[in-house]
Amino acid sequence: MKWILLFALGLACIAGPVSAYGLYIDCPATVQVGLPLKCSIDSNLPAGNTFDLVLYRSQYTATELSRQSVTIQEDHVTQYRLFETRGLPGGTYKIEVQDLKRGEEGLSSDSVTFKLVTVLDRSDDITITSPVTQDLEDALRIEGSITKLGGEGVEIEVRGPEGKIFGPQFIGTKEQIKDGSGEFTYRVAVTNPGTYEVSFKDTKGFIGIKKFTVKAPPTPEPTTVPTTIPTTTVPPTTLPTPLPTTQSPLSPLAVIGAIGIAGLVVAEGMKRR
Repeated sequence: MKWILLFALGLACIAGPVSAYGLYIDCPATVQVGLPLKCSIDSNLPAGNTFDLVLYRSQYTATELSRQSVTIQEDHVTQYRLFETRGLPGGTYKIEVQDLKRGEEGLSSDSVTFKLVTVLDRSDDITITSPVTQDLEDALRIEGSITKLGGEGVEIEVRGPEGKIFGPQFIGTKEQIKDGSGEFTYRVAVTNPGTYEVSFKDTKGFIGIKKFTVKAPPTPEPTTVPTTIPTTTVPPTTLPTPLPTTQSPLSPLAVIGAIGIAGLVVAEGMKRR
């Protein structure tokens, strides 16, 4: 790429001030999903000239995924921009220059303002047989197989809520005779619940990422002892049976007096007749 820029600069010097400026971007033809896509930018545009480098998903219609700004410097040194590919589906993508403020100069015909990149997704080659949701006391069990890996071994790296906790480190694989896959089993001790990402690589490069969820043990519920209020039983009080009231007999004098009064009342009544 350097010789292209020098050649363009030489042509500019020969042709004089009316010559076009050159702009050249370069990206790898393929990249594994999960690895950064690194593109270089060379140009003899005047310092301060700014434009965007945009990543598109190239299907029936171009879908913009991300963009990064580029500003030309005085020394015209090669610049680099990285694009994240983690989580992207495999397929064809395009890196393109956008919003170039070039005024009337235009660009030379040999300028390269876009590149097609194939993103390779090998994550389907990984089969996980251990549970993807695990309890904290049993985590983290990483078990499964990788298509056609055989006994070559696989490199793993584990990241969790607190960052990287293991690797990158190669672990052994056992070749399965029936299909040639490489079977692996490994345990990484974890101390905190959360989401853990395990990335896999082999000698050919990045394969993919698998996620595991580690659950905290359930919080024991406090045992509630019901409060028993003692019941005091008061024995019934037996009252003595009251004796019948005995009326004293009237004295004889009282009886005689009453008879006398009654006789007077009757005599008075006879007189009034």
